[in-house]
Amino acid sequence: MPTFSEDALGGESVVVTGATGGIGWSVAERAAKAGAGVLATGRDTDRLEEIDDRLAEVDASGRTTTHEADITNEAERVELASKAEQMGVTMLVNAAGITGSRTDFEDLSQHEVAEILDLNFVSTLRFTQELYRSMKDRSGGAIVNIASLSGLRGTYKSIPYCSSKFALVGFTQSLALEAIEHDIRVNAVCPGWVDTEMGREGIRSKAEAHGRAYDEQLERELDAIPSKRMSTPDDVANAVVYLLSDASENIVGESLKISGGSVLR
Repeated sequence: MPTFSEDALGGESVVVTGATGGIGWSVAERAAKAGAGVLATGRDTDRLEEIDDRLAEVDASGRTTTHEADITNEAERVELASKAEQMGVTMLVNAAGITGSRTDFEDLSQHEVAEILDLNFVSTLRFTQELYRSMKDRSGGAIVNIASLSGLRGTYKSIPYCSSKFALVGFTQSLALEAIEHDIRVNAVCPGWVDTEMGREGIRSKAEAHGRAYDEQLERELDAIPSKRMSTPDDVANAVVYLLSDASENIVGESLKISGGSVLR
């Protein structure tokens, strides 16, 4: 059964970064099903071609499209922003991100720290800047950042990733206070474990860090979740579409946890 009406985002144009990942793709699909024009972007050429075909099945009106871009590259970031502005962007979902490896603090390299902080925070901020100007000119819109429970509390041997997500949550709250003056709502979602390739790799790396088998680590993680299951990409996408829609018009600067009760505060 559809979670949202076919016109919940009718008339809106949404840019989704990181659309080649599990969460990003689900967000792009759900937004299109809710009536939005969607510009889905990412770095995986083959995956983008697949997404282009699947979005056309969801919406044959021609209002959905893809664009290959690496938002850590300034020229590609500016080009993507220009395309988004041409389609009259009103909404942005920042889903691009990487986790990195689980590394002891003293063994962290400058390259690894810089790479994770750049994509997860700095380049996300800079791309948002590019679109924010045109969103202000249109006097309205919404921005949702895909953060993480790791942006709310530290996790073992995950300093660069946690730092980047804490920064993203802080960015969300600070920008929200400015943006609402222009009727632009800024919020974040903070998923726990999500059943995606990235999520499974995260459990695998945690298992290795503790010297455990993958299945044992997975069982431990599920047992620690009150709902006893991982979230699905659609769980996250539904929350994102809610935050984009008028149903959340007085929700500003929040970080919505999607974790089956893993973190309660």
